[in-house]
Amino acid sequence: MIRTDAGCSVSRFAELVGVPRRTYHARLARLRAGDPPKGPWPAPVVDRIEPEVAKHAEAWPAWGYRKIAAITAADGCDVGSASSVKRAMARRGLLQPVRYQAERRQLAQARREAFVETPVRRNRVWQADFTQFETEAEGTWRLCPVVDYATKVALACPITPTQGATDLIAALQSAVDAAEALLGRTLIEDCTDPATGEIVPLVVVTDNGPAMKSVAVARWFAARSHLAHVRTRHRAPHTNGVVERWIESLKYERLYRHDIASGPDLADHVAAFIDEYNAVRPHQNLDQTPPLAAYLDNRTLKPNPPRNEQ
Repeated sequence: MIRTDAGCSVSRFAELVGVPRRTYHARLARLRAGDPPKGPWPAPVVDRIEPEVAKHAEAWPAWGYRKIAAITAADGCDVGSASSVKRAMARRGLLQPVRYQAERRQLAQARREAFVETPVRRNRVWQADFTQFETEAEGTWRLCPVVDYATKVALACPITPTQGATDLIAALQSAVDAAEALLGRTLIEDCTDPATGEIVPLVVVTDNGPAMKSVAVARWFAARSHLAHVRTRHRAPHTNGVVERWIESLKYERLYRHDIASGPDLADHVAAFIDEYNAVRPHQNLDQTPPLAAYLDNRTLKPNPPRNEQ
């Protein structure tokens, strides 16, 4: 035997080969009894589908193995069963981590902390969401507004043909750039407590769409210590109500009143509405003053608490 030839103790040999002592003794007993060793068994289906499954899993990193099985099959690959897809993804480390309940508890805690004290000044909470609008000649376009919770200022609303992680990141970066242009200083400076020097992270609230749950968006936030990301509870759109209300105003006060033929035409209308909304339109929750005035004054506003999560 290799162990005895090497002069190793059972404990040391089991440690070197990476198995528990009980497993070593169990396998040794089967070998002495003439039983064939167990596994690994051939997996021709997994071997065949692994490249195609990996391609789709890497393209859709927020999807679980069942969705990857469905899209791989729809692409013309005979995957056999979802369990085969799961094993193929496991080989390459592409499975979603089994921590959904823990993640939901953490997200719920983050949501509560974001609104434990209702934001009463600028750049404490932003809200972002995707919506869509169909033009007359060029089909449907996606919009991604980013709105400051306390002052209601619309900081960005890019127009794109898709609503992926790249589009969300571009909208958030546009909002950061717009905020810094309005303030005349960096956003991280505005998030720093002048008395203590402590950075109070700005919380960006989104829903649970695929882009919001993507690895790329998580990495974007991780690289910015002054920004934090929380997602709303499932089927609870009221927790993202400020941006939802802004979208409603955009559509009913502007877009639905015009014949909009193309994407550039839509972008012009959105830009015009943002200027009007921020600088001219009185807002009831701001004592009938425009949002931009409240944002630039940096005044403390009266609390406007959101509906509580149940």
